[in-house]
Amino acid sequence: MAKLTVEDLQLDGKKVLMRVDFNVPISDDGTKVEDDNRIVAALPTIKYVIEHNGKAILFSHLGRIKKEEDKPAKSLKAVAERLSELLNKPVKFVPVTEGKELEDAINELKDGEVLLVQNTRYEDVKDGKYVKRESGNDPELGKYWASLGDVYVNDAFGTAHRKHASNVGIATNMPGKAAAGFLMEKEIKFLGDAVDNPQRPFVAILGGAKVSDKIGVIDNLLEKADKIIIGGGMAYTFYAAKGIKTGDSLVEKDKVDVAKKILDKAGDKLVLPIDNVVADKFDNDANTKVVEGDIDDGWMALDIGPKSIKEFENVLKDAKTVVWNGPMGVFEKPNFAKGTLEIGKFLGTLTNATTIVGGGDSTAAVKQLGVADKLTHISTGGGASLTYLEGKTLPGIAAISEK
Repeated sequence: MAKLTVEDLQLDGKKVLMRVDFNVPISDDGTKVEDDNRIVAALPTIKYVIEHNGKAILFSHLGRIKKEEDKPAKSLKAVAERLSELLNKPVKFVPVTEGKELEDAINELKDGEVLLVQNTRYEDVKDGKYVKRESGNDPELGKYWASLGDVYVNDAFGTAHRKHASNVGIATNMPGKAAAGFLMEKEIKFLGDAVDNPQRPFVAILGGAKVSDKIGVIDNLLEKADKIIIGGGMAYTFYAAKGIKTGDSLVEKDKVDVAKKILDKAGDKLVLPIDNVVADKFDNDANTKVVEGDIDDGWMALDIGPKSIKEFENVLKDAKTVVWNGPMGVFEKPNFAKGTLEIGKFLGTLTNATTIVGGGDSTAAVKQLGVADKLTHISTGGGASLTYLEGKTLPGIAAISEK
């Protein structure tokens, strides 16, 4: 990869500003981290910095902050406590995002110590006004934060598709180098190689509710993939484009013409469900049946059927590269999760393929099945991995120095 990585930096005695993705679920009272996966994912880079005598100064956002009252529940204090347990060493937490208290705390840091700055999105609200200094990449804020350190490491792939003061702002104002952390390096390697230099056959699996969310991805992947499997609610907009009756299934009527164009361009590259599990209402306890082809009024498709699962597995069995983003049905309702789970299970059996999963529900499925460790890579960024699959430039990655 052509980007600098943390291993290219001289860290000894340096103040290392590091953007991590600690946007994790926190209990309602703000005292407990409920899922520490993202914190764990950042540990290799944090440990590398402190083992090489750098001073690790961590920046992260947590949720959205639009008014003063949002701040207390979105403090990173609980994250600092959990990080301290995981590192088995103290983590200094500074409850502010700028000013003397932060500057003094950074200047007092010794080599090998760790400090976590308060939620960067506290800067989005100033004096009661929603000003978006962090999420709008305010130039003065990026410059100020950059002035606090010597070098910069971005390990937050989950925010790489956003242009924020804490990623692009710091990186572009850094007098020293801006490098990728290990997690960011891994994401660029696996997603980048999959899209730009895949082992063939290359099969993409795209699910989720809306075609509109994935038009750019489908367009880009049609040029690169050998097959694209379509599942989830978005499949029924393609059904409508083919003149298949969709009943009460989710259809984006304003995207039917776009779906027609994609079908014309795709030829036999696009693989749609053959049969579907349909329900008489959007409810886990609804009456259900499996239908092939047309779906009657009063019924809605909420998962792919058994023939579709077999067909999709047939397409996948010889694949050498697979990228999966999005569920095959209404995954959060157990009676409509089978399609997603079966595809996840099958991916776990592909021992000779590079298998990459991104997006919340697909990731949840492979973890639920216990096959996560059988896959090559699980992406930490849903929106960022989608943007990457669209072939677009991610500002957070573009701002990292070239080797």
